[in-house]
Amino acid sequence: MTGHANYAPHGQDLVCAGTTAVVFGSINAVEELCNVQATIELGSGGGFLTYELPNDLDVHTAEKAQILLEGLVVSLKTIELDYGKYIRLIEKVQEV
Repeated sequence: MTGHANYAPHGQDLVCAGTTAVVFGSINAVEELCNVQATIELGSGGGFLTYELPNDLDVHTAEKAQILLEGLVVSLKTIELDYGKYIRLIEKVQEV
């Protein structure tokens, strides 16, 4: 996740707040339900996030995490449908 939505002034930006809630809710779900500690990198000024799962997950845990993260993508696509001027989703699939 990178950049700011600029839908409204800082602190009033519903697109930014919604996106942030969906992303962090999904990360929390993966970590809680899959018992996974992933690598998270946040930008100092906000508007940037990298989330990387460990490479050594067992098949069941990896599949569960994948489903949760696919739910994240669906939620972000929903936000993009209504606020496409302010948010753009670019999917990059990395094979392991």
